[in-house]
Amino acid sequence: MKFKHLALAALTCGLISATSHAAERPNFLIIMADDLGYSDLGSYGGEIDTPNLDALAGEGLRLTNFHTAPTCSPTRAMMMSGTDSHIAGLGNMAELMQPFQQGQPGYEGYLNQRVANLAEVLQDAGYSTYTTGKWHLGRTEELSPKNRGFDRSYILVQGGASHFDDMTAIISVDPKAIYREDGQQVEVPKGFFSTEFHTNKLIDYIETDRETGKPFFALLSYTAPHWPLHAPDEWLDKYEGRYAAGYEAIRQQRLANMQRLGLIDAGIEPHLPMQGVLPSWDQLSDEQRAREARSMEVYAAMVDNMDHHIGRLFDYLKQTGQYDNTFIIFLSDNGADGNSPLGLPGNDVWMNEAFDNSLENMGRKGSYIDYGAQWAQVGSTPLPYFKGLTTQGGVQVPAIIRHASVGQPGGINREIMHVMDLMPTFLELAGVEHPAPEFKGRPVEPMQGISIVPALQGQSLPERAIGWELFGRKALRKGDWKLSWMTSPYGKGAWQMFNLADDPTERNDLAEAKPEKLAELLKDWDAYVERNNVLEGEFNIRYGFETCLFEYCFK
Repeated sequence: MKFKHLALAALTCGLISATSHAAERPNFLIIMADDLGYSDLGSYGGEIDTPNLDALAGEGLRLTNFHTAPTCSPTRAMMMSGTDSHIAGLGNMAELMQPFQQGQPGYEGYLNQRVANLAEVLQDAGYSTYTTGKWHLGRTEELSPKNRGFDRSYILVQGGASHFDDMTAIISVDPKAIYREDGQQVEVPKGFFSTEFHTNKLIDYIETDRETGKPFFALLSYTAPHWPLHAPDEWLDKYEGRYAAGYEAIRQQRLANMQRLGLIDAGIEPHLPMQGVLPSWDQLSDEQRAREARSMEVYAAMVDNMDHHIGRLFDYLKQTGQYDNTFIIFLSDNGADGNSPLGLPGNDVWMNEAFDNSLENMGRKGSYIDYGAQWAQVGSTPLPYFKGLTTQGGVQVPAIIRHASVGQPGGINREIMHVMDLMPTFLELAGVEHPAPEFKGRPVEPMQGISIVPALQGQSLPERAIGWELFGRKALRKGDWKLSWMTSPYGKGAWQMFNLADDPTERNDLAEAKPEKLAELLKDWDAYVERNNVLEGEFNIRYGFETCLFEYCFK
């Protein structure tokens, strides 16, 4: 591997000192997993082996109240802009844009020019900027990272793809994965596996520029563990038999671990709204249990493999003297994914005809599998539901921060944070002002996020109202209180209200019991809608609106 030779040369020539004069300004590294569940990591209660991320948690801070959007591209838009996705261009995912949204401001389906994004602001301030992995913020070269502030980039354009070199995409109407390096469309090399390759590329980019002494901003956006679930052959059998006990047993193990680790209070029970409709482990046939167990084995192998390559990146930063001056945040882009790829346009026929999903081939090149709604609900333990929904299971994610600004390394922080807080946090630490109202001759919106530096040092963050809307599902968080509106069967088709301090799993609807608080939050909701041009209308999509497992459907 190229890094080994580069790192050795750097060390023997004494080039480590090249980073020293940039010490006043930290490097920034965002590592984003794709559809990782809240309880998957060892440091969050999971049984999957994640020693490198667990060590990061031991050196840094685990966040238990960190929020994203319910799905991937809106989250990425908010992370890159520091403001709401309806301002930044991803009011809905481009692939699922509805007629009433098309052509409207904030619904461009890509990261628009109304925002000055994190990469271009830091680039303008003298940072080297890199990204590898998933982009999902614009398909064309004009909309690629090259033209949005990144010096170097190697990205997957779409929302997902095969993790191998066959370059199969995840939707039948767009069957070929598109990759771009520095804006130009490229083919991935033979032997490609996404997690390893994107890590290697990022290390190469950082190493190539290291002698400049400039600080860097790097976004490593893995496509793991997004379906199709794939792992290299040498990883596939590591978890064989680990999940034969089924959903309920693994969930209880995770719950006990989370309580032992202090992540949740004793007495908290998982909220399982689909229980009694989707099948329990005992209701499955032997063949179904074998497939379900295997799919989770492959998923665990993907997460383990991702942790391994994250460890390699950390080793590189340590060996080159850059680790201690790097602000590192690891997070998932949304909750665990219980939505079936069969719900995407044309996939039900395509997936049955184009792939070998036999038990023996699951997880290998040429297969296309997901792990289903019941394993996703395990991944969300103890929170209800998963990706695509505005419940906590869709928007509350694992997040770990390591940096010198962390006051109590190894601790847990419960302050309410949001992915749009990353940009203002980075700019504060870099000593850079946000350019609003104008950047490079164009008007830009101010950030809505806030710096979380005070929270990293043990201080409280100010109370604020944070809103969500996606697929017509709505939510608003203000302090301990949460508003929620979702259509049946996921909600009541009416506003519900929860006190998450007493009821973190959203069981007890207090909308009728607390009319004054409800009126206050509804006023905040109206202000959110007006500020962000949130459009309402009818959604005609199958994805995210039907949850099935074998012959059982929650709909």
